[in-house]
Amino acid sequence: MTIHTLTRGATAALLLAALPLQGLAQQAAPAAQAPAATTPAPAPAFTLEPLPYRYDALEPVIDARTMQIHHDRHHRFYVGNLNKAIDADPSLRGLSLEAMMARVSKLPEAVRNHGGGHWNHDFFWKSMVAPTQSKPPSAELAAAIDRDFGSMAKFKETFQATGLARFGSGWVWLIVGADGKLRITSTPNQDNPLMDVAAVRGTPLLGNDVWEHAYYLKYQNLRGDYLFRWWDVVDWSVVSQRYAAAAGAGR
Repeated sequence: MTIHTLTRGATAALLLAALPLQGLAQQAAPAAQAPAATTPAPAPAFTLEPLPYRYDALEPVIDARTMQIHHDRHHRFYVGNLNKAIDADPSLRGLSLEAMMARVSKLPEAVRNHGGGHWNHDFFWKSMVAPTQSKPPSAELAAAIDRDFGSMAKFKETFQATGLARFGSGWVWLIVGADGKLRITSTPNQDNPLMDVAAVRGTPLLGNDVWEHAYYLKYQNLRGDYLFRWWDVVDWSVVSQRYAAAAGAGR
């Protein structure tokens, strides 16, 4: 009976002695923290819009496969990399593409390459229409073309020759200069006439992409054939609207 009592007493003593140690352990254990609230990533500054027509809408001038690859891969690449450049420099967020182009010489090289690529391609898609829907230019634009180039035929001839002469990759443009006159110019890579680095600046009315990915599946190395056939899909209604807006702004 005595042994049993001592054993219970010893056990109680041991439990009492352990209480301070348990308290210390509880104090040392870090308190469980609620997970930190995550800040949602900002929406992309720019997005890739769908084409304004079906991939095969420009057949037989530009084939559906070329349009799909050109828009879904090449144009998407420019938009994605432009957004990365903006994420790296938040001061660019909120600027329009046109505002960036106007001072692109002072911005990161990625903005010139990928911002130019995005603006150029968006402009390019909207410059074209199905061959059956292509209409003549407005009377005002036709008169300006006759005034500055002599005739529509001479304009097209000069435009095609300028696009053919562009070494490597680039674009050929019809622009309105600060003096209100129409000019044909070309730019390398993804440059355009809105950029402060352009040799000839002006308001673009029409632009054709002479990078090989724009035509190679159908025309291979025959850029001249591509330039000649391209007139069948030019949306002169859109080009005429651009000219009217530019002429009105210059008054």
